[in-house]
Amino acid sequence: MGSTDGFQYRALYPYRKEREEDIDLLPGDILVVSKGALQALGFKDGDEQTPNQIGWILGVNERTKQKGDFPGTYVEYVGPVKISVPSHRPRVQRPLPATPGASGCRLQEALEQGSPLPDLQEQFSPPEVAPPLLVKLVEAIEKKGLDSEMLYRTSGSELRQALRTDWTLGDLEPFDVHSLGEALRGYLQDLPSPVVPVSVHGDILRILQEIPQPENCRKQLLLALESPAVPLQNTLTLQFLLRHLGKVSQQAESNSLHPRALGEIFGPLLLRLPGASPELSPDFSVLFLEALLQTKELEPEQLPPALPPKPPKPKPSAASLANGNSMPLQDAEWYWGDISREEVNEKLRDTPDGTFLVRDASSKIQGEYTLTLRKGGNNKLIKIFHREGKYGFSEPLTFGSVVELITHYRHESLAQYNAKLDTRLLYPISKYQQDQVVKEDSVEAVGEQLKVYHQQYQDKSWEYDLLYEEYTRTSQELQMKRTAIEAFNETIKIFEEQCQTQEKCSKEYIERFRREGNEKEVQRILMNSEKLKSRITEIHDSKMKLEQDLKKQASENREIDKRMNSLKPDLMQLRKLRDQYLVWLTQKGARQKKINEWLGIKNETEDQYSMMDDEEELPHHEERTWYVGKINRLQAEEMLCGKRDGTFLIRESSQKGCYACSVVVDGDTKHCVIYKTATGYGFAEPYNLYASLKDLVLHYKHTSLVQHNDSLNVTLAHPVLSQPPAR
Repeated sequence: MGSTDGFQYRALYPYRKEREEDIDLLPGDILVVSKGALQALGFKDGDEQTPNQIGWILGVNERTKQKGDFPGTYVEYVGPVKISVPSHRPRVQRPLPATPGASGCRLQEALEQGSPLPDLQEQFSPPEVAPPLLVKLVEAIEKKGLDSEMLYRTSGSELRQALRTDWTLGDLEPFDVHSLGEALRGYLQDLPSPVVPVSVHGDILRILQEIPQPENCRKQLLLALESPAVPLQNTLTLQFLLRHLGKVSQQAESNSLHPRALGEIFGPLLLRLPGASPELSPDFSVLFLEALLQTKELEPEQLPPALPPKPPKPKPSAASLANGNSMPLQDAEWYWGDISREEVNEKLRDTPDGTFLVRDASSKIQGEYTLTLRKGGNNKLIKIFHREGKYGFSEPLTFGSVVELITHYRHESLAQYNAKLDTRLLYPISKYQQDQVVKEDSVEAVGEQLKVYHQQYQDKSWEYDLLYEEYTRTSQELQMKRTAIEAFNETIKIFEEQCQTQEKCSKEYIERFRREGNEKEVQRILMNSEKLKSRITEIHDSKMKLEQDLKKQASENREIDKRMNSLKPDLMQLRKLRDQYLVWLTQKGARQKKINEWLGIKNETEDQYSMMDDEEELPHHEERTWYVGKINRLQAEEMLCGKRDGTFLIRESSQKGCYACSVVVDGDTKHCVIYKTATGYGFAEPYNLYASLKDLVLHYKHTSLVQHNDSLNVTLAHPVLSQPPAR
C-alpha cells in the first residue's frame, strides 16, 4: 500500500447534498482531498489554503466515508496530509448506513410498547438536527409564542402526567405553551443519560472555576463540548436547544427568562453532576448554561455562506433572456439605488416569499449591491460582489452584469448558492408602481376612503372572531373527546379483566354444575358471560365511533385554523391602512367629531377613537406625568402597585434603544416593549408610526392594547404621576 500527498479541510456548516455527485456535511467533519485532484483542475500550490476560491472540491468525508463534491465556501483549510493508496482488492460486504428517520421508527416502536425514552443516539441520526420528539415540542412552543411570564415555570399539567407513561406525541395544537414547556422539561428529565455526557464534566468544572471572563469561558466550554468523547447526537441536540433558549432569552423583557433564569431551569437537566454535593451541583449546572447563553442571546442565527456556482441547468432560450440582460441596471424595475435598510424593510413588509429588490450596498463601494429577498416571513440580505467586470454572490464571479445575475435567479433556485434559500426571485418590488398610501388629495376624499377601509376591517374582524370562537369551542370539545377515549380505554381494561376473572372462575363452576346435572345454573353463568362480552363489544364500538368523530373534528379544526391564518395578512394590511389614514387626517387637523362620523361612531363614550371634549386638558400631554426614565421592572411594579386598571408609565427598556410601557391590567402590572424605528415609535410592526412617545401615548389613550396582545385589554387611561380628577 503506497501513499500520496493530500490536504485536510474541516466543515464549518451543515450541507445536505443536492446532486448525486455531492456529499453531506456536518460541522466538524474532516474532508480529505488529493493534491492531484486540485492540480487536475488547474490550481497551483498554495491555492488549497483558500477553499472558498476553489469552488466545488472533490474529496472524501472521513466520518461518512462518502466520496464526492462539497462546497469550498463551507469548509476551512486544516493542513497537508498523506493519503493511503490501497492496492486493488475486492470490496468486502459492509452494513448499509441507517436510513434518515429510521431511528425515529425504532423510537416510535419503543414508545408504543411503553418503554422509557432511549438514549439520544437511538432517537435520531444525521442529517436530522435533533430528536424528532424534541423538535416537535420546540416548534409547538415557538409557534405559541415565547413571551409568557409563566413559560417553563409551571408544573402538574395533564400533558406532562400523560407523558410519564407514554411519550408518543399526538396533536399538540390544543395544549397551551405552559403545558408544552413542562413537557419539554420532562423530556430532558426522562432521558436515561444527560445531554452533556459525564466524560466532559471534569473539563467543564475546571473551565468554570479557572476562567472568570465570560467570553473566554464560553469559548472554552464550546471547545470542551466538541471533544470526541461527546457523541455527535448529543452535540447536535445541545446546539438545537441553545438556539431555542437563545430565542427565549431575547424575549426576556416579556417573559423575564434571562440567561441566569434559564440556567436555573435547564442547567441541572442538561448537566447532571453525579457525586457532587447538593449545594455544589446545581450552581455549576446553572453557571454552565448561563455562560453559554450570555452572548448567545444577542447573536442572530448565522446563515451559511453562499454556495459556489455549479454548471447551470438548461435555462429559457437565449432570445428570451437577451432583452433582460441587455437592459441597463438603472432601468430595472427592481433596482432602487441608494435607499436605506429601513426603507427596504418597509417596502417588503407583509409580502410573500420570493419578493425581492436590489439596492446599492451600504459599503458604498462602486459596483457592490445588496439583494434583499423575502423568505420564511423574514428579509434575507445577500451581498452582490463585483470584480474585473464580473458579478456574483461568491467566488468565482461568473455573471457579466447584475441584470444577468438577477435574471438567472428568476428562473433558477437560490439553493444553488445557499441550501436554506430554496426559492427563486419571484416577485420584484417595482419602483414604477409605488404609490403613496394616502392617494386622495382632500380631507373629504381621505375620510370617505377611511370609511371604506374601516368597514372592510370590521367585516374581516367579524369573520375572524366567528372563526376564533368556533376554533376555541371545537378545541375544547376535542380535548373532552380525548379524555373520554382515555376513560373508554380504562373501562375496557376493567371489563376485560373482569371477563378473564369470570371465565377462570366459571369454568370450575360449570364443570361442577354439569356433574350435578344443574343445567339451569350452567346456562345462567354462560348468559352472564355473553352479556359481559357484549358489553365490552358495545364499549369498543362506542370508542371507535368517538375516535372517528375526533378525527373528523380535528380535521375540521385544522381547516378553521388555516382560514384564520389566511385572514391575518388581510386584517394586518387593512388595520395598517386604516391607522395611516387616521394619522393623516389628524395631522391635517380634521375634527374628531367628523372622524367619528366616517368611522360610524354614534356614542362617543363607547368607542376607542372618541376624544374628550377637553382633549387639550388631558394630563397625557405632560410627559412628566408618565415618563419616569431609567427604572427597572421591579421599581415600575412598586410604583403601580394598588393603582386602578389603565394606570401606566413609560420607562427606558433593558433592551438597548427601546422603551417599555408598564400598565395595570386586572389589578396586575404588565410590561411591553416600545420599539424606536426609522418610521417612528410603536409596539409592533406595522404600527411603529408615531413621531414621539407622546403621540403614541395619546393614541393609546383611546385605543386598546389588545390589538397587540390578547392579555392587554386596556387603554393608557391614567398617567401614574397625574393628579386624580376632583370629585
